[in-house]
Amino acid sequence: MNLSQNAAVVHVVDDDASMRNSLARLLHAAGFETRTYPSAAEFLAADRGDAPGCMVLDLGLPGMSGVELQDAMTGAKGALPIVFLTGRGDIETGVRAMKAGAVDFLTKPVKPEVLLHAVGAALSRDAERRRRGDQAALLLARFHKLTSREREVYEGVVGGKLNKQIADQLGTSIRTVKAHRAQVMQKMEARSVADLVRLADRLSGVAGRA
Repeated sequence: MNLSQNAAVVHVVDDDASMRNSLARLLHAAGFETRTYPSAAEFLAADRGDAPGCMVLDLGLPGMSGVELQDAMTGAKGALPIVFLTGRGDIETGVRAMKAGAVDFLTKPVKPEVLLHAVGAALSRDAERRRRGDQAALLLARFHKLTSREREVYEGVVGGKLNKQIADQLGTSIRTVKAHRAQVMQKMEARSVADLVRLADRLSGVAGRA
């Protein structure tokens, strides 16, 4: 069992009790913590916290279907990667699920190694999403260390303006702009202007930056 497996939770949503138990045994034997749910409603109502993980999701569930659950979770904070496992899938539904971001679309019965490979891929995707989120949070924290004047200088620098142009725009001296610029570079941990511009591009995709 590796550390990523030990920390991760595989959420199995299937209305067939025997299938849930079978999948839980398989996943547990492979080193995964597993939680099971008989319906989409019970999954949504559960307190899942923010643990790393993924879903093994049946397509034909009572009430909300697997695809409808996927739609409901798409774009939601902390949405987990999904591996569909169904006994009555079709190509059209599979294509739709994959386009909507599913990691895999498997049909029952499935070979254990195939399912475990898909679960591993889903957990890797979740880990990558979390890594990007951590990096974005760190970058945003650096940005929030800037004073209001440093942010103005930052905007000028990443906008390609020279120190004199920034000084004229802000009504201050070139010397003052250079001092603020040095603080911006230090606080943003940028090694060069090109590096600062790359960080600015990444920041532009972070909601609520300012």
